[in-house]
This record gives sequence, C-alpha cells and structure tokens, in this order.
Amino acid sequence: MKARLSERAAVRRPTSLQIALADRIGQLDAAAWSAVSAGQSFFFSRAYLETLQAVAPANVEPRFALVCRGDEPLAGLCAQVITVSLAQVASPGSKVLSGFKDRVTQRVLMCGNALTFGMHAVCFAPGVDRAGAWPGVAEALYRMRRAEKLAGHMDLVLIKDLPAQMRGESGVLGKLSYGLVETEPNMVLTIDPSWRSHGDYLASFASKYRSDVKARVIKRFDEAGCRIEPMTHAQAASEADALHGLYLQVHGGASLRPFTLRPEYWAAIMRAAGEHGSLLVARREGRLAAFILTLRDGETSVAYHIGFDRELAAAGVPLYLRMLHASVEESIRFGCRRISFGRTALEPKARLGCKPEPMFVWARHRHPVLNQMLKPLLRFIQHDEAPDVDPFKKAAALAG
Repeated sequence: MKARLSERAAVRRPTSLQIALADRIGQLDAAAWSAVSAGQSFFFSRAYLETLQAVAPANVEPRFALVCRGDEPLAGLCAQVITVSLAQVASPGSKVLSGFKDRVTQRVLMCGNALTFGMHAVCFAPGVDRAGAWPGVAEALYRMRRAEKLAGHMDLVLIKDLPAQMRGESGVLGKLSYGLVETEPNMVLTIDPSWRSHGDYLASFASKYRSDVKARVIKRFDEAGCRIEPMTHAQAASEADALHGLYLQVHGGASLRPFTLRPEYWAAIMRAAGEHGSLLVARREGRLAAFILTLRDGETSVAYHIGFDRELAAAGVPLYLRMLHASVEESIRFGCRRISFGRTALEPKARLGCKPEPMFVWARHRHPVLNQMLKPLLRFIQHDEAPDVDPFKKAAALAG
C-alpha cells in the first residue's frame, strides 16, 4: 500500500517536461509540429487542422498543445472544447425536460476529434518512449482545463478513441484518476490485394450474399433511376445547401448529436484533402439523393460522412447501402489496405465484410467525489456488439 501511494504521489506531481498550449495550430512552432505529426494521420496535418478551425461547428473550439523535453518535441495534442446541451443528447422527439433542453449545458474538454472516429487525439514523434510521454499529455490537458476557467467551469475531460494496442502504454492515466471505458467498435474492412474493382470484391462473396447485394442493393438503386458520380470541391461549394440538407436528414435522426456541421464544411474539407478526398453523390433526375465522403489516410480509407434522402429511402431505394458499396469501390481505387467505417450501423457494415476493432475512451471528472462515482459507472456503460456475419466465400466454406 505504501509503495502504491508513493507511486500515485509521484505521477501526480508536475512532470519535468515543457508544454506549449495554443488556441490555433498556427501559434505552435511549425517545425516542432511537423516533428511529431509528419508521416502520420491526415487528421494531424496542418492543412486539415487549419481547415477545421475555419469551419468548426459553432459549439466546438479547437485547442492544441506540444509536449517537449527541452526543445525536443515528444507529442502533439489535438483537443476540442465542446459545449453540449441536453437537447443534443436526448432522443429526437423526447419530451424529457421539454423547454429546458437547450438551457442545460455542459462544457467538455475532449482530447481527440468529435467530427471523426479513430485515434486523432495524440501524435508522437518517431522513437519516443510513448509510455513516458503520456504523463506529459495528462499535464497538458490539466493545464488546458485550468486555462479555460475564465470562460466557465469545464468538469469533464475525455481522451477519445484509443485502439486496443494503446491501452497499456496509456495506463498511467489510471493512476491520475481517469477511468477507462470501451465504446462501440470501429468497423473495419480489410481489402484483399487481389481486388482491383468492386466486381472483384463482390466475386469474393459467398453466392447468397453476392446475390443479395446485386438484387437488393444495386438493382433497386439502378431501377429507381439513381446514378453515382464524383463531385469536386467547386461543385460542393455550389451545391452546399443541397448536400447539407441530406446531411441534416441523417443527423437529425441520431440520438447523440454533440455538434452540427456547417454548410461550408463540405467544400472546405474537399479542398484540404485534395487528391486524397472523394465526395461521391447519387443523383436522381438531376437532384442530389445521397452522398458519402471518403478520405485516403495513408493505407487506410476513412468513410465517415454520409447523407441521404430519407423519404426516398423509406420508399425502398437502398441509398445508404449503395453509398457504402461506392465507398468500397473508391477505396480500392485509392489503393488502400483497409477501410474504416466507424462505429454506427454495425449490422449492415458487418454484411460488407467489416470486422469490429475495439476502441476505448479515458474519462475524468474535475470534482473528486463525482470522479470516484464516475469510474465505477463507466464499467456499466453498455454498447452494441457487432453481429457475427462473414459474407466471404472462404469463411462460408469453413463454416460449412
């Protein structure tokens, strides 16, 4: 017990690391940020982060930090101050606290990116002892939270979307009163190197799954008079309102809506992504019926924004599934090795051949008593499990 208390006291003291905080990515030394982010995710690039600053949702304020040993950069943090109201977490149409849902708000410091899924919270310089750098990450977040006091209390700190392999290296957070909770998994499709087209991908399916896709998805979509085509960032700017209307139809039906994107977001993100971005749209009689935004992030393709006409979908046109298949085709064209489809709609993504990859969140409440209550409650948070579906021929033969 004495040794544990001594260890706990040691990690709670200030580290010997140097920390720089910034409200804008341009305020941090460009060479230092490049040292921790170069060759890593697109979501750590200055092009993306500067774009996000310009078109962030109204209730999302980006924050940044560098953790250094002397002048040597060790890690970079991307965080967001998010003001969330009860209306954004209540189910659509809920009458709970009706009339007060917009007034009951909470400011949250999130290390990560609310607009994406995946580890976009911390980037580390090559060769750095990451376990040794995590105390500096925790200190940077503590300083961020304290610096925000002038704007109002910020009680909850989250570190978002850690993959399973980072659980051990970030374990020091548990000694700093953070609690760990597993969220819904990220659904990931591994792309077979032999696939050169969507046809190759479908050919790898067992016959019943392949027939179902062709008859229930592709044929119905085509018979409804829908066609898929790419959209440039200039077209996205000119049709921003139509794109945004489709996004809002999907966004409005979600039970958790911590932010709402702006109409100018779509053209801005396409401009920042350049040749690494793809905005595919479905048109019916010239009008937009659906879209999906896919980004090439190294060897991973990220399909993370989708919108569609709910009335047309309710009439039997499989817009959602068809756009998922369009993203598969685009990711094969990109030459990626995997597609990250995110944590929602687990069943249809499992039928694409996706497998669940666990993700975790570290959480800490400012108030010691409430934090002690929070940690055991985190163990009881339930999330949906991905169904055990495997549409591919080899898996089907083995199961037989």
